[in-house]
Parts: sequence; structure tokens; C-alpha cells
Amino acid sequence: MMEIDAKYPIRINRYLSLKNYATRKGADELIKQGLVTINGKIAVLGDKVQENDKVEVNEELRNEIKHRTYLAYNKPAGIVTSLPQGNEKSIEDVTHFPKKVFPIGRLDKDSHGLIILTDDGRITDKLLNPKYIHEKEYVVQVHKEMTPKFLKKMETGVKLDDNYITKPCEVYRMTKNKFRIIITEGKKRQIRRMCLAQGYEVMDLCRIRIMNIQLSDIGEGESRKIKGKMLEVFLEGLGMI
Repeated sequence: MMEIDAKYPIRINRYLSLKNYATRKGADELIKQGLVTINGKIAVLGDKVQENDKVEVNEELRNEIKHRTYLAYNKPAGIVTSLPQGNEKSIEDVTHFPKKVFPIGRLDKDSHGLIILTDDGRITDKLLNPKYIHEKEYVVQVHKEMTPKFLKKMETGVKLDDNYITKPCEVYRMTKNKFRIIITEGKKRQIRRMCLAQGYEVMDLCRIRIMNIQLSDIGEGESRKIKGKMLEVFLEGLGMI
């Protein structure tokens, strides 16, 4: 393990964070679950570690995570998330990973960008159930110049074609016809329907973030492993650790 450049005694959660076991909040969860010991004694929240103390973490949970696959995938436009019809191709049809993985959630055929692929079915409900609040960020281009009224309405709530009113969200103008939007819900084709309800047609829609996972420089049709601290933060945000 890495050496700690800090003054002892150190709170156990900070110690585990500095050792790259978990974030402080994630370390608290490990402690609550009784997975951390100090000199053979089960640690409790608030315990402090001296320089020569022996700190151990039950590796069962960590090993389980290590053996699962989590991928950030950049879905191209024209590819369906799953269940292709006719000549359509799904993500599974165009990807060839060593382990079988499946998409969490959906991104409609005409849209592109970030989708998470995994073999860990435990996170499906945690990420998709509307009772949980997780941010998703998109860049959207519409067919004409946006008015301040359009942007304000997108931000405060839009009545969709089924009379559902969308929750308040964050909207940022990028150019005269392009904006970023951060939502915490995921109705079917929601952003397209929000725009259409105000007379705007979506020309391009790209998801660039799910929680702390960024699309960043992943090429179209390519993927990147979610691992290390990024994975810890992601699973912690889902309440998995």
C-alpha cells in the first residue's frame, strides 16, 4: 500500500480513503458493515488509526466488484439499445466483449453517446428506479434558434403529450440552437418530447454523462472500463457500498 503523508492519529474513514480503499463515505459504509478491523478488532465509525496499527478490510466485497465488468460505451446513432426489429442492429450485435454484458437503461435509436454496460444486474434498479435521483447530462441541437422562453420552460417543466409535467432541471445555452440539459428522470424519449411540445425538432442528441461517469474522449462505438476510484464513487452513489 501507499505511504500516508499525514499526521497520526487519523480517522479510520480518512485512512481508508488515503489508502485508496474507498471514498470517505464509502469507507463509512464498509465500517458500518463490519468489514474493517483495527488490530483485529472490528472498527466503528469515528475510530482513529495510529501509525503502527494494523488495519484490514474484508476483501470479499472488493473482490466481488473486481470480478464484475462495468463499461462506459459510446453508442452510435442508428444502433438500438436492445431488441432490434427487422434490419436493426443492437449494441450486442455490434460489440464483442470477452464477457457477456448488457446495457443499463436505454438510449433511443436516433440518439448517441454514453450508456453503461455491465454484467452486474444489481445496479439496474438502483440506477433506473424513479425513486432514486441520479443526474444524466445531454447536449442537444434543435432545428431553429432557441428563445429565452423555450429555455426557461425546459428548465421549469414541460407538459408532455401524455399530460405528464417534467421535473425542474438544469439547462445551459451553448449556441443559438444547442444546449446542455441535466435531468434526474428518464421518461421515454423525454428530451425529444419536451422540445416537440414547444415546437422544436431535435436534430442531434448526445448523452455525455451519467452520474460521475463521463463520455469524455471515448470514440464512437468504443468503450472504456469503469474502475478504480471512479467505480467506487459510482457504486457509492448507487448505495452499493
